Amino acid sequence: MRFPVALANSIPLYLAPMAGVSESPFRRLCRRFGADVVVTEFLSAEGIRRENEATISKLRFGPEEHPIGVQIFGSDPIAMGDAAALVTDVFAPDFIDINFGCPVKKVVKRNGGSGCLKDLTLVADIIKGVRARTHLPVTAKIRSGWNEEMRDPVKIARVCEDAGAAVIALHARSRTQMYTGKSNWDEIAAVVDAVSVPVLGNGDIATPADVLRMREHTRCAGVMIGRGSFGQPWIFDQARALLNGTPMPATPAVAERFAIALDHARMADAYELDQRGAAIEFRKHLGWYVKGLPGSAELRKRLHAVTSLMEVEGIFADYLAAVARGDIDHRRAPEHGTETLAA
Repeated sequence: MRFPVALANSIPLYLAPMAGVSESPFRRLCRRFGADVVVTEFLSAEGIRRENEATISKLRFGPEEHPIGVQIFGSDPIAMGDAAALVTDVFAPDFIDINFGCPVKKVVKRNGGSGCLKDLTLVADIIKGVRARTHLPVTAKIRSGWNEEMRDPVKIARVCEDAGAAVIALHARSRTQMYTGKSNWDEIAAVVDAVSVPVLGNGDIATPADVLRMREHTRCAGVMIGRGSFGQPWIFDQARALLNGTPMPATPAVAERFAIALDHARMADAYELDQRGAAIEFRKHLGWYVKGLPGSAELRKRLHAVTSLMEVEGIFADYLAAVARGDIDHRRAPEHGTETLAA
């Protein structure tokens, strides 16, 4: 198995495409912390081909983000091909990824995302339509099926491979599961055995140890980390150490965690044109960075009220001062694995 883009690591770690999260500042931060490949949040093919301003703005990325894939979704092979051609010519990512996995109602009601899995002929036609309009590698992110009755990830993966997908990422849940229940890693192992293209394992990666378990359980060619990266972008460096059999870097202490969060906030503030909107959107990241800390309920309350990212530094300083005074018992930071996260 060979990946279609040059990668330094034989078992690459991907940052999953996530709406409202996998934006350029977070992608850059995760690359800095060891993500081998990043993917944009999923973008509408119709929005791209019509050059919708909001959609096109999300296609901005810098040279430090390579290798990067642009993920597109839609149910019209012609529109998907048009979008792939525009993205290829104007933005020049390293690959085009097709979203066959999003379970959100507003996407699937038009047969986008995992809605396409109801018709595997459509899946094949979309992949072929995209491949016909780009010289870049075309990859696919899938779920195990539309519902439990139609659950057949091996069949779906073979259709994707036969249509020309160069890499297949499997989130081993059905669409009807959404993010509930457990991801079936046995299905990832079955897909690995069934196809010759690289397979990425995705689902229920919350800690660095989960990455190692995923690799050992499925023999997947790479691991895609989604919600496990929320508030802990250092998961990539830690997971890499475990995969390499080297000592795992320590989880950042609270002051260092805050410094990372502030760096992320500054990047978001510089990237977005609407600073107030950026601050409101960034509140979720702030909540993830402080989750599990002693006194985090009051801390989150203050952070979730910010309307400028410049306010964050003062709030963090107040918290650290309270720790120094002994007002907050903070003898140890939360360990990885103390929180339940779905990928």
